[in-house]
Amino acid sequence: MSTEFDPNACPPADAGIFGLPFTPEESALVLVPVPWDVTTSYRPGTSKGPGAILAASHQLDVFDIDLGEPWRAGIAMVPPEGAYESLNISARKDAEKVIAVGGRVKGNRDLEAALARVNDACGKVNDMVYGAVDRWLKAGKIVGLVGGDHSTPFGAIKRIAEANPGMGVLHIDAHADLRDAYEGFVWSHASIMFNVVKKIPQVSSLVQVGIRDVCTFEAEMIENSNGKIRTFYDMRLADRRNAGEPWSEQVEEIVASLPQELYISFDIDGLDPSFCPNTGTPVPGGLHYYQAVSLLKAVVQSGRKIVGFDLNEVAPGASANGDEWDANVGGRILYKLCGWTLKSQRR
Repeated sequence: MSTEFDPNACPPADAGIFGLPFTPEESALVLVPVPWDVTTSYRPGTSKGPGAILAASHQLDVFDIDLGEPWRAGIAMVPPEGAYESLNISARKDAEKVIAVGGRVKGNRDLEAALARVNDACGKVNDMVYGAVDRWLKAGKIVGLVGGDHSTPFGAIKRIAEANPGMGVLHIDAHADLRDAYEGFVWSHASIMFNVVKKIPQVSSLVQVGIRDVCTFEAEMIENSNGKIRTFYDMRLADRRNAGEPWSEQVEEIVASLPQELYISFDIDGLDPSFCPNTGTPVPGGLHYYQAVSLLKAVVQSGRKIVGFDLNEVAPGASANGDEWDANVGGRILYKLCGWTLKSQRR
């Protein structure tokens, strides 16, 4: 790290994430960006999320009122894998054909082939992410992933769960993401937690917060999970708050349901959409920014250890002047995830 770095000064345009000067090798925490949104079923654009967050993060002050100066442990974002962009473009063209018919491709050879190509491309991304996370874990780093749509962290969760068997997943989202191959896409953004629960045996439990959009299949899967999946529905939490129960008591209940080691999967649409209006699938309701932040804080203050995390579904605005509100909020959530993760590991 340059000895000339001034945390109070405006960072240069070519600075790293949060304006920091660290290389990945110098950092305790490495962020892996995955610019991917092939299976996004409503509004594309989250593939631009990692780049938008990087740019907007330079506007963030690295002193944190709760955490002090977590940046001093070293935080760096590595460049995206070179194959993501071209693969995303080609696979998205195939995915749009499938999405246009709601995934009903049976009997149409062209559409069946397009679906197969998308599933193959998504599988390749899983392998790429798994490999990247594996390399940085072996280098002794804490790893966070920055998407992209919410399909992107499967490889990261798989590798981190192998290193931390028995870990739980704290899932903040508007959606349960428990659909089985939504629209035929095995690795759909709407199927990430189905795949985690069904295909990663080292994950002991899934705790969901902010959920307010579910289908019957997902509700039944939660109900029949024998407690492996515990969902704190957003409407139920809101009803209880309206009846006078404070958020702090709800946070205590959520934290009490978590195992000692956990991975946090944070979909930005878990927040109220006023904080993320350009995200791919916004839903009314959701957490206030400070409710989400206080939940992260309570997790670490309880003595639990965050072994990894992801932030997904941040999409920059499409306006001509480069609306960066979503990326601004996403960058701040990302810094909190970094800071509390470092704190939990005493880095």
